[in-house]
Amino acid sequence: MGSTITNPPRLKDTDSYIDEVMATVKARDPGQPEFHQAVQEVLDSLRLALGKHPEFREARILERVVEPERVLQFRVPWFDDQGKVQVNRGFRIEMNSAIGPYKGGLRFHPSVNLGILKFLAFEQVFKNSLTTLAMGGGKGGSDFDPKGKSDNEVMRFCQSFMTELWRHIGPDTDVPAGDIGVGGREIGYLFGQYKRLANEFSGVLTGKGLGWGGSLIRPEATGYGCVYFAEEMLKTRKQTLEGKRCLVSGSGNVAQYTVEKLLDLGAKPLTLSDSSGFIVDPDGINREKLQWVLELKNLRRGRIASYVEKFPKALFNPLDSLKNYNPLWAVVADCAFPSATQNEINAQDAANLIKNGVHVVAEGANMPSTAQATKLFLDAGILYGPAKAANAGGVATSGLEMAQNSMRMAWTRAEVDDRLHKIMIAIHQTCYETAEKYGTPGNLVNGANIGGFLKVANAMLDQGLV
Repeated sequence: MGSTITNPPRLKDTDSYIDEVMATVKARDPGQPEFHQAVQEVLDSLRLALGKHPEFREARILERVVEPERVLQFRVPWFDDQGKVQVNRGFRIEMNSAIGPYKGGLRFHPSVNLGILKFLAFEQVFKNSLTTLAMGGGKGGSDFDPKGKSDNEVMRFCQSFMTELWRHIGPDTDVPAGDIGVGGREIGYLFGQYKRLANEFSGVLTGKGLGWGGSLIRPEATGYGCVYFAEEMLKTRKQTLEGKRCLVSGSGNVAQYTVEKLLDLGAKPLTLSDSSGFIVDPDGINREKLQWVLELKNLRRGRIASYVEKFPKALFNPLDSLKNYNPLWAVVADCAFPSATQNEINAQDAANLIKNGVHVVAEGANMPSTAQATKLFLDAGILYGPAKAANAGGVATSGLEMAQNSMRMAWTRAEVDDRLHKIMIAIHQTCYETAEKYGTPGNLVNGANIGGFLKVANAMLDQGLV
C-alpha cells in the first residue's frame, strides 16, 4: 500500500500562505537578495494557480521547491604564472531533479556568491521545464575572474575546480555547461580533467568543441532563441522584426548571436556594451561590423570602446556609475534585448524604454529586469518575454547536445536550428496559453512561471516525499 503525505493544509488563504513561505525564505537565507527576488516573482505568479491545486499545498511543494536538493561549496587552490598560490571558492547548486538530471551553467566571475547561484539555479528549474526536455535545474561557478589571466592560469584553475566537482556530476546526474566567464576554452579544460579523473568519455559537460562531442548552434543558441521568442510575441500582434530598431546590451556570446539573428530577420541592431560602457551605431551593426566584434571579444578579448575607432560614425558612452539609470536604455528604438547580466534594467530604465517607443522586450540575460521594471513593462501592455522563457534556447540546445552525445551522433546545423526554433515556438505557446488559462492574457511572466512550475510540481508529487 503506497504511503501518503498527511500534512494538512494550514487554514490560511492562498495569499497569506505564500507570504508565509516567502518570509521563511528570507529568514533562512538572509543576504541573498537575488534569490529572494527570483522566488518572489515565481510565488507572486503562483497566487493565481494554487487555489486550483490544493494538492501542492498539502504536499508542501512550495516549501520543498525553494530548497536546493544539494549545495556544494569547496575551495579551489591553484598556482598563478609567478608560482604563487591563489585560492578561490567553487560552488554547485543542485536545485531540483524531479524531471531529469541537474542542468545549468558554470559562471566564473568575481560577483559569484551563494545567493546569486541559488537565484540562477532556481530560475533554471522552471526554464528547463519549459523547454519540453527532461532536465532538472542546477547552477555553479566560482569567484575566479578569467579576464587578464593567461591560458595556463585558466587551465590550472579549471583543473583544480574539476578535481573537486567531478565526483558530484555525470551524464545522468548533473551536466554543467558554460555561462559568464566560461566559454569554449574553459569547457575544454574542465572536460579534459573530468575525463582524466573519471576515466570515461561521456556527455558530462555541454558547450564542448565540435570535434569532441559538441553540437552545432550551441554557441548561438541563447541569442538565436531569444530572437525567435521575440518573433513569436510579435506574431500575436501580426508584426515582424523586419525594419525594427533594436537595442542589445552586452557583447558576449548572447549579445553577439542576438545581433546575428536580428540581421537574419531584417532588424537593425543599434547598440552593444560591456563593463566599460556602450556604443550606439546610428547606421546599424551590420554583418561586417559584427564579425569585427566577434574577433575583438572572442580572440583579442578587447573592450567595446575600440568599436568607434574602427567605425567612427558610432558613439561610445563610458559607464557612469553615478547615474541611477543606463543611457543605453534611453536610445530611441522599437525592441530591447537585455543580454548582459541580472538587474541591468531598473525602473527608470524601463520608463525610458517605454517613453522612447520600445514595445518589445525579450530577455537574453538571466533576470535582467528588476521587479519594479517588470511591473512597468506589464502595466504598459508591451510585449515582454521574461528570461526563463526568452533565453531558454541555450539550455534547450544543451539538451540537444546531451541527446546527440547519448546516441553517439551529430545532427547538422540545419537540424539543430530547426529543433531550437520549434522548442522556442512551443515555449511561447505554453506561456501564452497558460497566461490565458489563469486569467492574465498576455502576461508571459505568469505564463512562464506557472507553466514551468506545474510540470515540476506534478513530477514531485508522483515521486513522493524525497
